[in-house]
Amino acid sequence: MTLTKKLMGGAAATAIAVSGALPALAAEKWDMPMAYSASNFHSENGVQFAECVTDGTGGEIEITVHPGGSLFAGADIKRAIQTGQVQIGERLMSGHQNENAVFGFDSVPFLAPSFEASAKLFEAARPKMDELLGEQNLVMLYAVPWPPQGLYFNKEVNSVADMEGTKFRSYNNATSRFAELTGMLPVTIEAAEISQAFATGVAESMISSGATGYDRKVWESLSHFYEVDAWLPYNYVMVNKDIWDGVSEENREVITGCAEEAGARGLQASKDYTQFTMDGLREGGMTVEPAGDELMGELREIGETMTNEWLEAAGEDGAAIVDAYKGMN
Repeated sequence: MTLTKKLMGGAAATAIAVSGALPALAAEKWDMPMAYSASNFHSENGVQFAECVTDGTGGEIEITVHPGGSLFAGADIKRAIQTGQVQIGERLMSGHQNENAVFGFDSVPFLAPSFEASAKLFEAARPKMDELLGEQNLVMLYAVPWPPQGLYFNKEVNSVADMEGTKFRSYNNATSRFAELTGMLPVTIEAAEISQAFATGVAESMISSGATGYDRKVWESLSHFYEVDAWLPYNYVMVNKDIWDGVSEENREVITGCAEEAGARGLQASKDYTQFTMDGLREGGMTVEPAGDELMGELREIGETMTNEWLEAAGEDGAAIVDAYKGMN
């Protein structure tokens, strides 16, 4: 595709030229499960990445994307890659926080509540993430942040007291703990199940980006979105390390180049999608506005509690990440 030639550059472009000059080989087929809907910007970015790799390797590696949890549910994707059931895939990074608290660095409330701050926090955490994943037979190729997280409800909420007893969709340890501290009732629900959960009353609230709400048309069940910019969680694409070690140097350069482009493209898409989805929620009939002063004050107090708890759980590694991040500011 001509899209790849526009995206690729430097060493990756050289790799394309080299691979194109070699005799055609039987394609190595990789399956790439993703948890979010095909229309979500993460999934669309993943498809472009896959096309870039397939084209850039001259068809030697063909990647097929399986969005919407259609091949593996989100919670099962990482294990499927580790064990070689699939070669590559995408998962929410903080979804692994139960394995090691450090995986939740991007979900510490109000630590890095903007795209700029989030990028610095990710840079500070990347070496430790690579080390942890390497121990689990995984290699991170690229990561993309979601837009800032806000609160969804089916009613007006002005204080934490208004949240008490609400059934709250959780997607990682941080969101479950957030529910507990606000008096809500956490219910674990994968992204692919959100629409049904709200429609049937299994959940009544969540903390998520405007992108998730827009993609799932939550205005059909919910009425309010409060902008609180709590954190920007990352999705990341990883490959089985044994598979990666077996890829030729030329094709690794191609894949690395495609991954760099996907990371930059995904970040810009996330930024662009932020306002677009806010407008979309409004057009759907939802009230979209910043949280009030009373609510924000209470949320920040909860954030301090969660920050201290995370630092205790993550130990020296977590403290080193936060110190490195603060040193960049």
